[in-house]
Amino acid sequence: MSDKKKSFLKKTKLILPIVLAVFFGWLTFSKLPITEIIPYFKSANYWWIALGLVLGVLSHLSRAYRWNYLLKPMGYSIKTPNSIMAIFIAYLANYGVPRSGEVLRAAVATNYENIPFEKSFGTIVTERICDLIMMLSICVITLFFQFDFIYNILIKKINLSNLIIILLGLCLLFGLVVFYIKKSKGKIANKIKSFVVGLLEGITSIYKMKNKGVFIFHTIFIWLMYILMFYITSLSLKELHGAPFASMIVAFIAASFTIATTNGGVFFYPAAVLSALTLFGLAEEPSYAFGWIIWTSQTMIIIVIGVLSFIFLPIYNKNRIRLNK
Repeated sequence: MSDKKKSFLKKTKLILPIVLAVFFGWLTFSKLPITEIIPYFKSANYWWIALGLVLGVLSHLSRAYRWNYLLKPMGYSIKTPNSIMAIFIAYLANYGVPRSGEVLRAAVATNYENIPFEKSFGTIVTERICDLIMMLSICVITLFFQFDFIYNILIKKINLSNLIIILLGLCLLFGLVVFYIKKSKGKIANKIKSFVVGLLEGITSIYKMKNKGVFIFHTIFIWLMYILMFYITSLSLKELHGAPFASMIVAFIAASFTIATTNGGVFFYPAAVLSALTLFGLAEEPSYAFGWIIWTSQTMIIIVIGVLSFIFLPIYNKNRIRLNK
């Protein structure tokens, strides 16, 4: 490799993260309804918002620390600073392109810790499965207290016939892809087979884990922090004082689904909070304001730490970059 090419690659590794940070930061800021949020931020109690931010950050740090428990059964590990920065980079990227953050997070582990991409991505898939289980568990618990709400959302508002057709179509497509990969001996098929094997190893790493109890603790802790963060932040608006805790759980569930299905829940998150809280007879304006307050505060912390992570990740790993040249 020529010196010019080496110099170009070195500069790219240092500059590209900064460019991406600026892009994702601008993309998120450009969508914020500043004129709508400012009045509510003026009357809100910042102490409750700050405490909510602390709880949110604790959940992210716990997720970063937990990642190693999935990597170690495969013989890999990731430095805690790299894991933390990868988490916040992933969150920030998801505001721009939904689910792109998972790919970037696995790429960080590959580029800076020499962990095969498919294996690190497999552990991230495992995390998402755990998150889904936790979300469903919260839904089931909430169902006992707010059956009508869950029933209306999951049953009455879903066209079951269309859903069945879509699921059957996806199953057929999946079956055809699997059949092709098994029968084909081409380079592309072999690469896919290799990727799938590594992906499955990452996903099944949870069964080889020695400290399952610690992993479960962090999983519960992460979601407990999410719920407490949501409830604590609601106390920043005096109009929501005395709101039933069940209403906050229902609003939390509705808002969480928007995070999982859109680019960071922009616009949809506050709307979901509004729809859920008004079902319990709470006033529309403070409910909508609360949705924007919690979304904006959590988004701001993701943007700040995410941008810093984009910038400092190559700096923290400069020695590794030098060794890999």
